[in-house]
Amino acid sequence: MESVDLPLLTSMLENDHIKRLLTAVALNNDQAAYKELFLLLHSRLKQFTYSILKSGEEAEELVSDLFIRIWEKRDQLTTIESPLLYFYATAKNLAFNRISKQKRQQNLAPEEWLVQLNSIYFDPEQLMMTEEMMRQIRQAVNDLPPRCRIIFKLVKEDGLKYREVAELLQLSVKTVEAQMAIALRRIGKGMHLDIKAAEQPRQTPKNS
Repeated sequence: MESVDLPLLTSMLENDHIKRLLTAVALNNDQAAYKELFLLLHSRLKQFTYSILKSGEEAEELVSDLFIRIWEKRDQLTTIESPLLYFYATAKNLAFNRISKQKRQQNLAPEEWLVQLNSIYFDPEQLMMTEEMMRQIRQAVNDLPPRCRIIFKLVKEDGLKYREVAELLQLSVKTVEAQMAIALRRIGKGMHLDIKAAEQPRQTPKNS
């Protein structure tokens, strides 16, 4: 029986759910759908923009501005094909614009982003992990090189596809795949876990 890529399946389901919410907002001015969209993405987008701006207050303002724009341009929302990528790319552009207006350093490379990871993608119960093992995994993740860490976070914590991460960070898909392989190898080495079969590079459907 062919194995199921659960993270990829979850990402697809979430994108479909966000699309339905965007359609409800666009066609019906559905405020309940708009609120659900806000609650679903707010914290993730705030943390993402904080990694660039390094200011919680500015990140909060920026995400609020982003959702105001979403409501103001709601009649255009049905044309968005990749909702997660759209939100993250818009947030990144708004953050860079803010930095530019403040005459701070522009076009920060991902290596300079202050990345925070909240969760880990391993299932503690399935792997029967102790609290100490969990701590070691979190440490291994946070010890990853900066670019490797932001790519790992966007894929594993935020649910973006390899292709979407590559577009967002202006990298090749091969680079994203290579960085994910490095992350998984380092985490596995640190924990002595056999994860080579747990994660394979995601295959992007030909029609996507």
